[in-house]
Amino acid sequence: MSAETRWGIVGPGRIAENVVRDFPHVPGARVTAVGSRSLDRARDFADRHGVPTAYGSYAELVADPDVDVLYLATPHPQHHAVALQAIAAGKSLLVEKAFTATLAGSQEVVDAARAAGVFVMEAMWTRFQPAVVRLRELIADGAVGEVRSVQADLGVAREFDPADRLFAKELGGGALLDLGVYVVSFAQMLLGDPDTVRATGSTFPTGVDAEAALLLGWADGRSATLQTSLRNALPGQARVFGTTGWVDVLPRFHHPATIVLHRAGADPEEITLPAAGTGYSHEIAEVHEGVLAGRTESAVMPLADTLAVMRVLEEAAAQLGVSFTEAPPEA
Repeated sequence: MSAETRWGIVGPGRIAENVVRDFPHVPGARVTAVGSRSLDRARDFADRHGVPTAYGSYAELVADPDVDVLYLATPHPQHHAVALQAIAAGKSLLVEKAFTATLAGSQEVVDAARAAGVFVMEAMWTRFQPAVVRLRELIADGAVGEVRSVQADLGVAREFDPADRLFAKELGGGALLDLGVYVVSFAQMLLGDPDTVRATGSTFPTGVDAEAALLLGWADGRSATLQTSLRNALPGQARVFGTTGWVDVLPRFHHPATIVLHRAGADPEEITLPAAGTGYSHEIAEVHEGVLAGRTESAVMPLADTLAVMRVLEEAAAQLGVSFTEAPPEA
């Protein structure tokens, strides 16, 4: 069996530009094709990154027999249709977050992946950062006792522009799907699936959420207080509170290099573990190894967690009067 995975990039946008640069850090994972709705854009991306094949449609890329894994980096509402086509073609998938635009869309993709037995994972790079891996190990070892609460914030100041993807409803714009997914996934990783969701915030004139504060509650009294915004910058810090101490995850928590462990009665302990490359190499490696091993999902970012996070995001958006729809398949 080959120790190689051949990747296709679906949607050569800003995030794909960054992710593709980390492939050299994962021996055996090779980008062999890119697909865009614009052949010129696909060719430009292919030329700049040394990718052998460029396609002017997603369908052609999905049909390429020489591609094993697709990295799906189109706007959120376009993930659903392409993912279903890819799964039907037997392709493994790394799907950029948020996974889809709706919970129902995510459920459909997950059901299809499980039925087909192909590897599918949400591209939540945070869970694979070495500092976050260490955080989880410390918590599992009881370093701060029982985790009772999580705080996290992530926000950027963006000038309102109705033409920009971030503000366009049909492209899944708004703070929650773009940035809120990080804070919710971080809390869910540490506390599990919440029992209650309370959201407050505001919207832009285009009908997408501009900012949101979330209070997630668990039946046993645990909680998460989370903030996200496109109106104003936020530090990007996270804190994990336990019964015998806490951990600071230094900005920006969604790809941190440093965590600080505070144990009761001890001096703070700073732990620095930088990522390889830009930080995307670790999620690429997870997919690469999973596909080669014949797994169908990741133990670190399982599909059940993706669904739990989408459920929270959709509930929070609904409380702000915001809802999204999945885009139809490419004509």
